[in-house]
Amino acid sequence: MNVSALKSKIHRAVVTKVDLNYVGSISIDENLMELSGLFEFEKVDVLNITNGNRIQTYVIKAERNSGTIGINGAAAHLINKNDLVIIVSYCQINKDEVTLLRPKIIHVDRLNSPIFLDKQPA
Repeated sequence: MNVSALKSKIHRAVVTKVDLNYVGSISIDENLMELSGLFEFEKVDVLNITNGNRIQTYVIKAERNSGTIGINGAAAHLINKNDLVIIVSYCQINKDEVTLLRPKIIHVDRLNSPIFLDKQPA
């Protein structure tokens, strides 16, 4: 049997821009994508720490080392510029291998620069 498990997490990122008229997605600094193991077009959950809203969308690359976290499309009604968010992705893994999984967790500062990588999902 397979279970869904945490694969990647960017913790306490600051939304730097919103674009209601864009067709959808979340734009993420390419460096943060690589550090966290996120792929372009991968489905993610975005958890808004500021107001409690949660959305599902997909990732697109933003300029490397720009610090960009951009909310695009209809999600801009739920997540605002300067909101704090957690971005998470999951993988399907055999239940017998869950204890071997090591999610990639990135903590960022107020400029969305990586502070440290963490092996603990909390």
